[in-house]
Amino acid sequence: MNPLMPTIVRSVVAVATLFAGASAAQAQGVTGSADAGQKKAEMCIGCHGIKGYQATFPEIHKVPKISGQSDKYIVSALVAYKKGERKHPSMRGIAGSLTDQDMADLAAFYSSQAGQAPGETVAAPPSGMAAELIQKGACASCHGANFAKPIDPSYPKIAGQHPDYLYVALKSYTVEGNHVVGRGNPIMGGVAKQFKPAEMRELAKYLGSLDGDLQTVPQSRFR
Repeated sequence: MNPLMPTIVRSVVAVATLFAGASAAQAQGVTGSADAGQKKAEMCIGCHGIKGYQATFPEIHKVPKISGQSDKYIVSALVAYKKGERKHPSMRGIAGSLTDQDMADLAAFYSSQAGQAPGETVAAPPSGMAAELIQKGACASCHGANFAKPIDPSYPKIAGQHPDYLYVALKSYTVEGNHVVGRGNPIMGGVAKQFKPAEMRELAKYLGSLDGDLQTVPQSRFR
């Protein structure tokens, strides 16, 4: 383990915050409407509105829970797909079709669907390998208390997210030179490249076991 990594991560948090803010700049100042977002979510519910739905690219994994994420994170992620900073053909195609207003409306809709929030309850501390990996990655430095209260709203909540999705997402930050797979975030790239695949799986398993307010909210046609 690199003993300097937690210090390094903390020292670049301010830079990462500016980076995230710049990525979402296109949609800043646009007020979203949850009602409008619900009407625009037709393109989303076929994957994100079915509990347990699995994607097959870049490997088989459950699609992420996005209900309960912050509106700023959802906008930031959509902008990253649109700009190609997140490389995923389907998501880039969808994000590329959205206006700033569309993104703000969808973000308002999904952020309004939070589940059972962990509140002020302190999660049981990790033990064994999970504890070592959490410390190694300094995950709480950005993702906050219980990994459900990010220090910046443009960062994702990760507590309770699907472990297989978290694993795929972590691994994507280590990919370079691929036109269809990968995520271009230098902070997360530096963190993820410390871990072996087995360690990523262990870390994802622990984070996915935590209580959080992320959930999948089925639409009526899928209930």
